Amino acid sequence: MEKYRLRNLDCADCALKIETGLKKLDSVNFASINFATAQLRIDTENIEEAEKLIKDLEPEVELVGQTAHSHEQDEDLNLKTELIRLGLLLASFAGGLIFIDKLEATPFHLGEWVVFLAVYLFSGWKVLRAAGRNILKGRIFDENFLMAIATIGAMFIHALPEAAGVMIFFTVGEFFEDLALARSRKSIKALMEIRPDSARILKDGEYVDISPEGVKTGSTILVKPGERVPLDGEVISGDSQVDTSALTGESVPRTINKGSVILAGMVLLSGSLTIKTTKTFANSSLSRILELVEDALQKKAKTEKFITTFARYYTPIIVFSALGIALLPPLLVPGALFSTWIYRALVILVISCPCALVISIPLGYFGGIGGASRKGILIKGSNYIDILAKVKTVVFDKTGTLTTGTFEVTEINPRNGFSRDDIIKTAALAEAHSNHPVALSIKKAWGGEVRESDVTSHEDIPGYGIKAIIDGKTILVGNDRLLHRENIKHTDCEIAATVAYVVIDSVYSGYIIISDRIKEDSAKALRELKKLGIQKTVMLTGDNEKTAKSVAAEIGIDEYYAELLPDDKVKKLTEIISANNGYTAFVGDGINDAPVIALADAGIAMGELGSDAAIETADIVLMTDAPSKIAQAVKISRKTRTIVIQNITIALVIKLVFVGLGIAGLAGMWEAVFADVGVALIAIFNALRVLK
Repeated sequence: MEKYRLRNLDCADCALKIETGLKKLDSVNFASINFATAQLRIDTENIEEAEKLIKDLEPEVELVGQTAHSHEQDEDLNLKTELIRLGLLLASFAGGLIFIDKLEATPFHLGEWVVFLAVYLFSGWKVLRAAGRNILKGRIFDENFLMAIATIGAMFIHALPEAAGVMIFFTVGEFFEDLALARSRKSIKALMEIRPDSARILKDGEYVDISPEGVKTGSTILVKPGERVPLDGEVISGDSQVDTSALTGESVPRTINKGSVILAGMVLLSGSLTIKTTKTFANSSLSRILELVEDALQKKAKTEKFITTFARYYTPIIVFSALGIALLPPLLVPGALFSTWIYRALVILVISCPCALVISIPLGYFGGIGGASRKGILIKGSNYIDILAKVKTVVFDKTGTLTTGTFEVTEINPRNGFSRDDIIKTAALAEAHSNHPVALSIKKAWGGEVRESDVTSHEDIPGYGIKAIIDGKTILVGNDRLLHRENIKHTDCEIAATVAYVVIDSVYSGYIIISDRIKEDSAKALRELKKLGIQKTVMLTGDNEKTAKSVAAEIGIDEYYAELLPDDKVKKLTEIISANNGYTAFVGDGINDAPVIALADAGIAMGELGSDAAIETADIVLMTDAPSKIAQAVKISRKTRTIVIQNITIALVIKLVFVGLGIAGLAGMWEAVFADVGVALIAIFNALRVLK
């Protein structure tokens, strides 16, 4: 799959035509155009054929290959030149209207024709050229055809000021549409500008600047205050405060020092850092985040797909309806004049242009995705915006989602003659192969050297614990279910905490209590979700009943299910989804909860600054581990959805009203301009609100 930019792509209908044409080529397996970013994604064996088709369909559109800075958009609109051009046209048009009586008094209305035809041609030559080119190629049903036929028809019935006025105000409307589009593209450009331009790498004892793509894993780079970190790595010297807002949406700086993990895209606020790179740029968290945002813009919601299909059939229907309006009344109604009904038909053509829908709806979704990404919420497609906006039930994992997942050994309780050192050392050695947070806390509490070679045999029993052989002894470390599974006699069953039981050669040796703190904003997140009208919140956990009950009560969870194996979580979520009236979201920490995240209508992962597993698995990724971001994501989705529905309603209602007025003869060309250009601008600027 290749990505290209389409320079000079300023027409949503043109984008649709190009995409449809590319899909018909035998050499193209897949083609998708995102008008908001002017980006083409294509899978083809013959890009030259695709480029030729694009040139054939839209000669002004250029196919530009992706580079390291492929996210740069086309140059900003030349405001000064455009304003001067439009100013001169408007002045000429106004002058023509002021002196209309004198112009009409000239022989054969020559003065009127000269002034208004000049204004018409200078303002509408692009429209006329595009319409003529498309007609010659057999493609007539588009906005250019509607405008051309309506205005040329107006001139034939000697409505010269109206024809020139429609074309000039259509041009003014397009100018404002371009401004709005440039603003929306600028927002995604600002996001993409977090991509660093260079990396200062240590080479032959000196630091030299090279492209981040050329830096290999394990290289040493230097980053100075005010600079953006170019690659993921580990700090080997230096201390600094870093701005992570570009990745997480959080404004509070983080403290980074020796041994800290640092990610590409962070900005150093103080102090230089020497960093050992741990990933290539292509595999860095930043690169994958940028790719995720781009990919998200390709996944269309049902509403977008409907509008695309709607526009394809809508224009031909309008053209034939206008033809009927022009011909049938004069033929069937006594006294009806062709000139009157042709004028009304031309008004209908202008009113019915589908620009407002074709442009503003994808722009609304684009704004939602872009706005969310700046808040550290990565939504993988506009289809997930629609789902998230309708979520009624939110299901949470506990560890790492509602709690910090940072475990700490707080108690060691030996039994049957074993000492505290026996218990913690044995458990640490048994967990030598594991990177689970509980295992890491046990190894940290032991503090001694833990070598995997000391473990003769190791078996991970999902949902239960670990079985290992150390120095010829069979060791079990796990939960209460593991002891019952292995028929180990023990007395300590009902403990309201996260517990690791230890068994040495079938003898119960004691237990270790590991504490996991509830996140500071977990309770706040639940309150905010309730305010948003979420009907039910549920917690699924493999932890014991007492711990689950305590956490649920403290943060305000409606329901909880404890002591669940991974398969049990899937079954329980399936039951919840079946019983719900509405969409269900599942929130987990990405790696351990992959099956349930995939099963949910909307899978949400705590991204922890770009966890690979989270990005791959979930539909929505929270770039911080703050549960309160979930409510924020729901708010953004609902606002985006509301704006999209508003735009559809505004466009269709106003157009239908003016179509009725046009048929009745109560709306002329001037009203038609408002119903077309005015409504398009209202819808576009309304769509841009979501960017905030």
